[in-house]
Amino acid sequence: MYIRLSREDGDKQESESIGNQRKILQRYIKENNLELIKEYIDDGVSGTTFNRPGFNELLQDIENKSINMVITKDLSRLGRDYIKTGEYIENYFPEKNIRYVAITDGIDTYIDSTNNDITPFKAIMNDMYAKDISKKIRSVYKEKQKQGENLCSIPAYRL
Repeated sequence: MYIRLSREDGDKQESESIGNQRKILQRYIKENNLELIKEYIDDGVSGTTFNRPGFNELLQDIENKSINMVITKDLSRLGRDYIKTGEYIENYFPEKNIRYVAITDGIDTYIDSTNNDITPFKAIMNDMYAKDISKKIRSVYKEKQKQGENLCSIPAYRL
């Protein structure tokens, strides 16, 4: 199971979304009579990068042949960089004989399905979503800056 959330839910020990993803993945594993080998988590790490501790650990276990399947809630949990995501799904996972499943997107590389055929388009949409959110956040910060508003909760200095 691979679980990722880009932002943490406040000061909680574990993000609510992480717990929800875990439940969905555990239900899928149980309903499909699969064996859970390990859970990999990146809480508070953006999907626009693949330099994530949990993901790197997953890759190491693939290289060590400890696992033969990766399951995520949806494709965006794997990543939001469509080129790198596509590289993993189309090349790396097949080369390593890794089955990939994105539950809510209906993607399963083990079976021949039209959902698998639209995976590249979903990856592009996930990438575009991340870029769009980033632009919107930057524009809000620029406007606040122009208005002389604080951009952080605690000023770095006092007058």
